[in-house]
Amino acid sequence: MMDFKEINFGFIDEIIKNDLESGEQVTIATRFPPEPNGYLHIGHAKAIAVNFGLASKYQGTCKLRFDDTNPLKEDMKYVNSIKEDISWLGFNLDNNVFYASEYFEKIYECARTLVKDGKAYVCELSPEEMREYRGTLTTPGKNSPYRERGPEENLKLLEEMKAGVYEEGSMVLRLKIDMSSPNLNLRDPIIYRIIKESHHHVGPGWNIYPMYDFAHPIEDAIEGITHSLCSLEFEDHRPLYEYVLDSLDWKNPPKQREFARLNINYTLMSKRKLLALVEEGIVSGWDDPRMPTIAGLRRRGYTRDSIIKFVLEAGIAKSNSTIDLSQLEATIREELNYNAKRAMGVIEPLKVVVTNFPENEVEWLEIDINPEQPELGKRKIPFSRELYVEKDDFVIEAPKGYRRLFPGNEVRFKGAYYLKCNDYKCNDLGEVTEVYCTYDKNTKGGWSEDGRKVQGTIHWLAKEYAVKAQYRLFDKLFNIPNPESGDFHENINMNSLEIKNGYVEAFMKEAELGESYQLLRKGYFTLDNDSEKGNLVFNRVVSLKDSFNKKR
Repeated sequence: MMDFKEINFGFIDEIIKNDLESGEQVTIATRFPPEPNGYLHIGHAKAIAVNFGLASKYQGTCKLRFDDTNPLKEDMKYVNSIKEDISWLGFNLDNNVFYASEYFEKIYECARTLVKDGKAYVCELSPEEMREYRGTLTTPGKNSPYRERGPEENLKLLEEMKAGVYEEGSMVLRLKIDMSSPNLNLRDPIIYRIIKESHHHVGPGWNIYPMYDFAHPIEDAIEGITHSLCSLEFEDHRPLYEYVLDSLDWKNPPKQREFARLNINYTLMSKRKLLALVEEGIVSGWDDPRMPTIAGLRRRGYTRDSIIKFVLEAGIAKSNSTIDLSQLEATIREELNYNAKRAMGVIEPLKVVVTNFPENEVEWLEIDINPEQPELGKRKIPFSRELYVEKDDFVIEAPKGYRRLFPGNEVRFKGAYYLKCNDYKCNDLGEVTEVYCTYDKNTKGGWSEDGRKVQGTIHWLAKEYAVKAQYRLFDKLFNIPNPESGDFHENINMNSLEIKNGYVEAFMKEAELGESYQLLRKGYFTLDNDSEKGNLVFNRVVSLKDSFNKKR
């Protein structure tokens, strides 16, 4: 796991340092509280890095707590995916996983206490009536006609709600705060509703479930959380967070503090909308490599270090901003430039015949595994009479500045020889099917003994030794920088996935999931989990250069 001691967590660092130095806190405890209703995305990776990273920096603790208070949307498959993602990011979850549902009895007892104290009441307004009574940002709300019920009647109704006597939607439990408050969150918020659904973690037995805004501060307090770090959208909820704990007279209550969430252009960060992408078949699943989920990024070929580095370098601020997608790409590109093994692959193959190379012979050449790490040594590659090059590495009539193959031109074949194009063959449609070249045996390694120079260098594969591979080339999933605005369906990039069938070097048959390669001139690729023996599938993680901004 990354060493967080030198990481700057901005204003949150100052808050924690002051609390520790003043003696207000002896140690710190944070938590990451996802609702298990979808897969985690890169925005959650920021919250994970902040909460677990701060705990590591100050020798505190960070708990993973599932805020599983809504059985209608939650599922164990999401619980398992969240645990897997956090572990993959490098954070230890041993004996450190908690569930809000395991506190249901304690949360319910807190609600009973508030009812007994006259601070909560059962309300039978319909949802439509409740919206009408609530008021607006500019007009105060009105008190519910059920607001002045006595504690004994409210307690009886609450217990009957819990026992399943009443139907869903017929009544709720509300806090009695202030219907004229300028903060709508304090206008007698609902804290319990009737849901007659078995819970995925604790099973049947509950007919009422607490609302997040009520359960969350109690969960934090039960667990001894010192700093409850949330995204900025919860800033207006902080007075309610503090009101709940104050009303329960909780000693040494946790502090809620907010920081800016991570926003990336051309990307959705709404779990509800990401779920729609999955359910509508727009993507293949939560781990589709075009998704901003941790599972999708991992399958795409992003590493945990690149993700953590990116989210922390984006900064911990008090105001929202949007990060350019190219910065995420630059982070993984920098890492893979150093770590990825080099290889040659042909995405759209065109056959080249080296007419002066002996038939049925092969010459084994050596080329660097990774020039950034010379200690890794070299790999052997075969050179033969029949080769593959990229289709776009040959043209019949070369435009100005074109430095690859065309009739009469000589280029360098990477790590091999100079080859001169002499002729070509087309099919009945006028498409080039073969190119004929001669090689200069005095240019082994791609350098001429007589000192002549060529301008172009291309990659290639020996046809007999090339291994079939499918390439999946990804582009942005959306065509506009802010797909969250309006109907995101209207802005989907229908060309975000391109599939090509080509070839790779034979040694890549031994590629493992998560292992990345730099394919010369084509980008960084990783083996996809759809691969099988004899059927290799590679995802392009990112191009070699920042083509993102050039496209815009």
